[in-house]
Amino acid sequence: MKKKLLISVPLLLLLLSFTLRKDKTTLFIIGDSTAANKAEKAYPETGWGMEIASFFNDDLIVDNRAANGRSTKSFLNEKRWDGVLKNLKAGDFVFIQFGHNDEKIDKPEVGTSLEEYKSNLVLYINQTREKKANPILLTPIMRRSFKDGVFTDSHKGYPAVVRRVADSLKVPLIDMHKKTEKLLVGLGEQSSIKLFNHLDSGHVNYPKGVKDNTHLSIEGAKEVATLVVEGIKETKIGLVKYLKK
Repeated sequence: MKKKLLISVPLLLLLLSFTLRKDKTTLFIIGDSTAANKAEKAYPETGWGMEIASFFNDDLIVDNRAANGRSTKSFLNEKRWDGVLKNLKAGDFVFIQFGHNDEKIDKPEVGTSLEEYKSNLVLYINQTREKKANPILLTPIMRRSFKDGVFTDSHKGYPAVVRRVADSLKVPLIDMHKKTEKLLVGLGEQSSIKLFNHLDSGHVNYPKGVKDNTHLSIEGAKEVATLVVEGIKETKIGLVKYLKK
């Protein structure tokens, strides 16, 4: 007498979910804290990668692997990129946005020279293409950096490297460096505060308050995600067809 194989309903649903996910196109995000998913204890600090999924329809899965404090170097050394490659399949997309930590050359575990930064970006691009997936480069977003009312750029030569790599390897580029500069300058020194994690004392997660001009507020993350979507439309990359009408 043959034994019947019984599968519980929860297990069946899990297997079905995995099968559906496997068949869907995925957008992976690799980068630093400006894009990363945030722990509850960091609220209302928000990465723009947490908001981007709301712009897409259900035919696309957004898998945000960006992480606080990571650079092109540490993301590789910690094997985080290996985890992406393991799951990357033909037709998928990879947003590549680093720079905030690469420029910290006084911290050798994360800091990179401009040449090393370039080499790492090229590696991400080539290995993505080897998987027949689609790399998209994003320059780092601007910090809110004003001096005597005048906006200043703190990113040195790193965004220019991204642009050169995009041009030489024919990779779609969303220039978030320029887009967020335009946004911040347009708002001005005071009005742009709302886009960043600025809180008075007494907040449960920030009892002493916080004035963070690098990391985004919820509103800021939504604004930056909107600019990313604007860039998707401008570059006319394949992600366009997954945007909600």
